[in-house]
Amino acid sequence: MSNLQTIQALYDAFAKGDRGRILALFAPDIQWNQNEGFPGGGRHVGAESVLNNVFAKFKADWSQWGAEVDSYLDAGEAVVALGRYHGTHKSTGRSMRAEFAHVYWVVDGRITRFQQYADTRMVASAM
Repeated sequence: MSNLQTIQALYDAFAKGDRGRILALFAPDIQWNQNEGFPGGGRHVGAESVLNNVFAKFKADWSQWGAEVDSYLDAGEAVVALGRYHGTHKSTGRSMRAEFAHVYWVVDGRITRFQQYADTRMVASAM
């Protein structure tokens, strides 16, 4: 599988909530950098840490949370996904759409690093 296909498979696994597939695509020591001010913001190391400290927050606090990718940029070892988040915050009932750029680094078919660039203002407004 190419690096681009690995990232496309990740978004498919996210959409299906397939934890096992996500863990298979993440390197065990993945470095995940989420924007400060974003749910789960900060640096997380390790596949289980990312799932428990980033994605579990989305599920707990947001309904209909999702990420839609408009385009991918294949840069060899790195792949960029451009798109937007959408969701409704459970406690406020407010919905949002926020643009993002995600940069992934892939080594031997596993995602080793992630860097998020996102419009945190739109997310914070819904919260």
